Amino acid sequence: MTTQSEDDVASEKEDDSPRAAEGSAEGEDRSSAAAAPATGPATAPPVADSEPAAAPATGSVPTTAPATGSVPAEAPATGFVPAEAPATGSVPAAAPATGSVPTAGSVPAAESVSETGPVPSTRAERAATAAIGTIPLTRRGAHQADEAARAAEEAARVDRAHAMERVRTPAAEVTLTSKRIGQIDDTRESSDLLTADRLLDPRQIAKPEPEGLWQQLVYSVSGHRINLGDGRKARERKALDRRIGSPLTGGARFVPVLSRKGGVGKTTVTSLLGMALADARDDRIIAVDANPDRGTLADRVGSANGRTVRDLVRSHEEMVGFNDVSSVVARDATRLDVLASDADPRVSEAFSDDDYRRVADVASHYYSIVLTDTGTGIVHSVMGATLELADTIVVVAGLSVDEARLASETLTWLETNGYAARVRDAVVVLNNSRPGAPLVRESELEAHFRSRVRTVIRMPYDARIAAGSAIAFRDLDASTRQAARELAAAVVEGLRSPAAAA
Repeated sequence: MTTQSEDDVASEKEDDSPRAAEGSAEGEDRSSAAAAPATGPATAPPVADSEPAAAPATGSVPTTAPATGSVPAEAPATGFVPAEAPATGSVPAAAPATGSVPTAGSVPAAESVSETGPVPSTRAERAATAAIGTIPLTRRGAHQADEAARAAEEAARVDRAHAMERVRTPAAEVTLTSKRIGQIDDTRESSDLLTADRLLDPRQIAKPEPEGLWQQLVYSVSGHRINLGDGRKARERKALDRRIGSPLTGGARFVPVLSRKGGVGKTTVTSLLGMALADARDDRIIAVDANPDRGTLADRVGSANGRTVRDLVRSHEEMVGFNDVSSVVARDATRLDVLASDADPRVSEAFSDDDYRRVADVASHYYSIVLTDTGTGIVHSVMGATLELADTIVVVAGLSVDEARLASETLTWLETNGYAARVRDAVVVLNNSRPGAPLVRESELEAHFRSRVRTVIRMPYDARIAAGSAIAFRDLDASTRQAARELAAAVVEGLRSPAAAA
């Protein structure tokens, strides 16, 4: 072999591939010990008997260095490969275990990895052997392998985190089957079934004290052990209370009381109707005196406060609550509120449709039923708005021939002026304002008006009402109170009918 010059060695270092330049400190120590002088070849000492240098397993021919001036390495017959170091002492690369040909300008190493030896796994082992398995590894390849390993580890960590977030308690599978109603066996009960009738023991609950003479006597003599219940009159009274107290849906309801002839008891009927409604119902009732002349509705209540409907018209924009309205109205013992008319007829004459609409707008915000005591006749200044807002109508007729005829003509006028539906749903009150038996036959009058309206109510004579003073509903005769309550029940039933709701 010819001796390499220093220029040749330098050229070999420049042309050498990166795989031949890599090595760890362990490889440098091993190669420096095998380095030979620049004038001749150097033979690497044999490895220990337990770990001989790896020769080609198949007896392959030693590789020859390329024609660049590098020294080829020859494998001796003893089974180890001599390695000839360059003159500059560069570190040779380890020969591949399968006898593969190294790149141009590289010098085979004196030590090779055994064919059956372990595959390097750490970075230090890869740097020492410069190979992964049988594929030569460069520094860039090693870096890419490390990056790939780190990326795979990070992906596995993310997958584990996502798997923990997606943990759900598996729901039980429900099998849907169709059953007939008789086959459904659901023994669970809802809370709606826990009623007082089911849970309370009737033997432990004392019934309320009965009403009625005979019932009271038996209840007292038996030491409260025998309760026969209420008598017939008590049951009828409570049933009438339920009719009057029936709830109303929607907004306020307007009920005008009409009459074409004065002196038949229109204001009295308005007072009795309002008191019966307020006494039996829980909501608010108001009666408005809309008589363009001097009205007397507030005088019948007996608790006038000096404020009139004109005050409400002037301050209707300032009414922001029920307390403001309460300061204008008067209230009696039955909780009926009354809005009085002006005491001066010259001022009250100016009360018009627009004024009534302002009053109705305020009243509809705070009251459920608004009664209107209209003036005499049906063509005065307030009647247009009164009939337009009416939900049902009450017509008062006196027990005389002319008064009965005027009441019937009132119904005819309403029918011909577009209020036929209101007439069919109206209530006619036959008011007896004179003592003694009337000369006309009430049954004939009742039969006539029943052919035109829904209900006819007879209002008996009462001396306390005929006196013209304030009316105390509790002090009236029982027959008068009963008639007023029947009138209130008839009006509420009319307000609950589909015709009134329309």
